[in-house]
Parts: sequence; structure tokens; C-alpha cells
Amino acid sequence: MTFVQIIDCKTDRVDEVNRLLDNWVEATQGKRTATHALMGRDRSDSSHVLEIVEFPSYEEAMENSRLPETDRIFREMVALCDGEPTFTDLDVVRDEQLNKLIVQRFVDEVINQGNVDAADALCTGDYREHDPSLSTYDADLATAKAENREIMEAFQPTCTIESLVADGDLVCMRMTFKGRHVAAYKDIQATNRDVSGTGHATFRCKGGKIAESWWNVDDLGLMRQLGVVEA
Repeated sequence: MTFVQIIDCKTDRVDEVNRLLDNWVEATQGKRTATHALMGRDRSDSSHVLEIVEFPSYEEAMENSRLPETDRIFREMVALCDGEPTFTDLDVVRDEQLNKLIVQRFVDEVINQGNVDAADALCTGDYREHDPSLSTYDADLATAKAENREIMEAFQPTCTIESLVADGDLVCMRMTFKGRHVAAYKDIQATNRDVSGTGHATFRCKGGKIAESWWNVDDLGLMRQLGVVEA
């Protein structure tokens, strides 16, 4: 079970505490069991600082606390604080990465259900799509919908998300897809051939919607399966 430790302290030397976190990251390289660390400052009290560190489990957190580097950095941190820091230990019972959820909905509704108009609610008004298979590498929402509608109607694809990785406002997706060429695509008349392939896409999210995306799909492999390009 994922475990999170919150370190709560008061200090007027926030910059020095921040540098200590950098020192800890460098000193524990290849040794630490922590997977994520962040530091935040209270907007209503600039001397109130929280450090939040995530671990795969409580046991691995305890292993990390036994590192001499962790002990040394903590003692230096205490010296910078007004009093002893307090700890809150949390077993994570739910962890939703909301940007990943909007990408999952995009795949389910726009691609797998073939509802291109669902993008209106899932994407921002100034959405931009970057895909070398489109007529422009900087397609706005209307252009992307029109050209993706042709793809949906031509292949009726099913996309399987193999992995999703979120980092800040970005979500990276590794996918596979299957379909059948049942309608014209880029002046290629329907062949009724089954097609499949792989691809990657990166999404930039903003305010709970998708603001930008970059797509890389095996278009050459698709053309080979349609018999347009020789293997």
C-alpha cells in the first residue's frame, strides 16, 4: 500500500530548507526508496512549510529513514526550523490522477465510441493537435475533429491503453489499436482489410480538460497493411 509522510515545520529560512531537499535527493541517489517528494509553503503564513514524501509502502519508508544520509539531512533541517517538525503518516486509500482520467475518457468516448463531438466537452476551446498524419501539424479543435471523423468512419478503431504516465500537466499514453478499413481514407477506397498498430500520444491538460496533444502512430505500417506501400 502506498505510504505518504507529511513533515510540518515552521521556519524563516525556507530557501535553505529547499536546498536541503536538493541535497537529500542527490545524497540518496541509488539508495532511497522514496518515489515522489514535494515542498509547499502556506500562502497565509510564509514561515509554515510542508514537505510531502511518497513511498511504495510503510516498510520502504522505514528503510529510507534508516539511511545515514536521511538522518543527517533531517538533523540539518531541524536546525533550520523553529521547534521540532511534526510528522503525519498516511496509508493511501485512494489515489486518482485526474489528468489521466480525462485522457481515459477521451480515448473511450472519442475513439472507441466513435463520438468525435465528445471532444467539445473534453478539450479546451483553444485546443491544438499535433499529428503528422493531419493536414497541418497545428490543428485547432474544428480541424482535428473533421479529420479525425474521417479516420473514425474509415477504420472504426478500438484503442487499448497499454500504459498512462502523468507528470504535472502532461499525460503520456502508450497504445495499441485495431480496426477494419470500411470507408475511404485519404482517397484510398475501402479495402475491408483488418488493420492494427501501435502508437504514443502526449496530452497537456488544463483546468480538467485537454489543451494540447501530440500523436505518433505507425502510419507506414498502416499503409503497408492497406497494400498501398510494399513491405
